[in-house]
Amino acid sequence: MLNIVPKGIGWIEVICGSMFSGKTEELIRRLKRAEYARLTTAIFKPIIDTRYSQEHIVSHSELKIASISVTSASEIADLSTDADVVGIDEAQFFDENLIDVCQNLANKGKRVIVAGLDQDYSGKPFEPIPQLLAIAEYITKTLAICVKCGNPANRTQRLSRNINRVVVGAEDIYEARCRFCHEVYHTPEQIKRKERP
Repeated sequence: MLNIVPKGIGWIEVICGSMFSGKTEELIRRLKRAEYARLTTAIFKPIIDTRYSQEHIVSHSELKIASISVTSASEIADLSTDADVVGIDEAQFFDENLIDVCQNLANKGKRVIVAGLDQDYSGKPFEPIPQLLAIAEYITKTLAICVKCGNPANRTQRLSRNINRVVVGAEDIYEARCRFCHEVYHTPEQIKRKERP
């Protein structure tokens, strides 16, 4: 594979995968390397992600980096004017306006690094990640380990029967599963059938 690093232009990198696959850890690693290179960073996460810290992006392995919590993608554009590198975690919690924000930042010469779930708990594509994958120059797909069988896992198993698409949580609500071990509950009727003896 030819590894070309753009010079003098901006670009978009997407880190995607299931929960517990190391997405945030990889995002933090790239952002810290940018800081070591004396590049100015602006780091963001959605305000609804309060699992570990309001002022930091925190990985499940407890790595962390200071961040700004925002309510919308448009705030990212406003707060990134002086940054060389823009980091965005939990991108699946933003609306589709994030796509234009990332495009505009990259067009202004910024390196934009986005991390998020590419599938929801039911295994369906989780917007806006699929659209970001289509326009990104660099894509990293991370895999976890299935807690049931030990195979590579690219799905997120919700342990509760909540069928809302967005439910913020960690080990208390989710675990990594492979394609074979992943179970889906789409409707209240399916949940009731599954729970019958």
